[in-house]
Amino acid sequence: MDYLKTVVPSQLIAERGSNLVVINPGSANIRIGLAQHDTPLNIPHCIARRTSQVPKRNVVDQIASLMKIPFLDEEVANNSFPRKMGRVDAFNQQNSRKDVAFSWTNVYEKEPMPSTALESSSSMNHGIIKESMGQHRNTDIKELNSSERKFREFICGEEALRVSPTEPYCIHRPIRRGHLNISQHYPMQQVLEDLYAIWDWILTEKLHIPRSERNLYSAILVLPESFDNREIKEMLSIVLRDLRFASAVVHQEGLAAVFGNGLSTACVVNMGAQVTSVICVEDGVALPNTEKTLPFGGEDISRCLLWTQRHHQTWPQIRTDILTKAMDLLMLNRIKESYCEIKEGEIDAVAVVHSYEDGMPPGSHKTRLIALNVPPMGLFYPKLLVPDVYPPPPRSWFNDYEDMLEDTWHTDFPRRSDISDNFYPGINVGLPMWESYPVLTTKPKKEEKIGLAEAVTSSILSTGRIDLQRKLFCSIQLIGGVALTGGLIPAVEERVLHAIPSNEAIDMVEVLQSRTNPTYVSWKGGAVLGILDFGRDAWIHREDWIRNGIHIGSGRKYKDSYFLQAQAMCYINS
Repeated sequence: MDYLKTVVPSQLIAERGSNLVVINPGSANIRIGLAQHDTPLNIPHCIARRTSQVPKRNVVDQIASLMKIPFLDEEVANNSFPRKMGRVDAFNQQNSRKDVAFSWTNVYEKEPMPSTALESSSSMNHGIIKESMGQHRNTDIKELNSSERKFREFICGEEALRVSPTEPYCIHRPIRRGHLNISQHYPMQQVLEDLYAIWDWILTEKLHIPRSERNLYSAILVLPESFDNREIKEMLSIVLRDLRFASAVVHQEGLAAVFGNGLSTACVVNMGAQVTSVICVEDGVALPNTEKTLPFGGEDISRCLLWTQRHHQTWPQIRTDILTKAMDLLMLNRIKESYCEIKEGEIDAVAVVHSYEDGMPPGSHKTRLIALNVPPMGLFYPKLLVPDVYPPPPRSWFNDYEDMLEDTWHTDFPRRSDISDNFYPGINVGLPMWESYPVLTTKPKKEEKIGLAEAVTSSILSTGRIDLQRKLFCSIQLIGGVALTGGLIPAVEERVLHAIPSNEAIDMVEVLQSRTNPTYVSWKGGAVLGILDFGRDAWIHREDWIRNGIHIGSGRKYKDSYFLQAQAMCYINS
């Protein structure tokens, strides 16, 4: 206590953050880095694996073949933002860098220069200029290696998204819509292997932490509220058993966001690429009954952008297919981030749209995009977004005897008499072991089919205390990449205020300005929690996890520790 009161924060971060790796995985991106760093790496959460399958699947996903697309003119007609004659030109001369095309990924392994090529280059006429020499050498190498070049077995991150559809690769996204992306085409074991491969690649290639040294590091898992208990345990196993960290702890994304902004009480609205979640936090404690999960996010806004332009016939006559060409989704996301905003009136912008065809150089098409305020309004009118239809995963797979994020310390879990003690502790066992657990009713993780304003209002009002409700309505925190959308803050304030029932004694709504980049605030909060958690009461050690897991009836539970986090908040405020 005395040490914490006297130590300089930068010194504390340097001392305790150098061996803490904070991992914040999402559906589209993973934020990962050392706790002592100011910002994490933000890397697309996907992997492209080489395949010999014929016919080749470009993307492994749970996307249903039938996509229902609304008549956007009907939706716009019902939109409370009328189409006015006044036009705002959003074109910015400084956006030229954002119009640069993406390049295709080189899918071949880097090979050492053949000796024949070296001899050839050394015997060239010395009168040739140096630039020509380099070009000739590269041409010789390419010709020599054209039949010998070896494909990379897998490619991770943004490079995976930039692999041409003509190459023998299939893109895997292990997390979709806030859950492990398990389907008949993407079995559980492959999902877990892909998660391990992506995280191991980042640790080795980006953070330069080799496997031999990971026993010197601990991991902080900052996980979205959408994950089920089994999914959380599988990720713990990847971190402790496979990646070989010495210890790990789990924290909720919404709760970590509060710490990332130095708050104690807030309504956290997390707007990610594929899922939007709402949860209230009081005095450093998340309130589980306030949790709301909405099945849409930034990628849905990007898809709505494409459909809106096609409806108004402003999109170039090119084949843009975000389901089979990840490069097109990259382009649309960048256009959305650059030009979409929430503002009354008609929003136009001049932008460069690129076409990516069969590994050919990208084509450029300068065009005027219109109605750029319609896609982000899908946050309040979900029918505009029409999320792609995902068949639900087998929910029995996720049934578990306890919630990793709730305190069930004193709950007495009955043991099945027909199963021996030795059957429970193992961590490497298969699905039957998990399905044999007695299923208890825990809080449901439902997806709400409502807009953002209704979700925030419902979440806060569910607390049931007028003093807390008033405080939360004036302490709304917007996080996630979508939170950077221009004009979103006043739109949330206005629409949440109008969504509050008239019989409620609440007349003020305020969105707090984020002190940290909204994209990274949960990651930053995880780093703060890890550094302050000097007691390490909530940490799970590798040997304990592999040997015992969580033993039913043992009286031992690895707490996510609401109490520890509340305790840490007291230290922050003291």
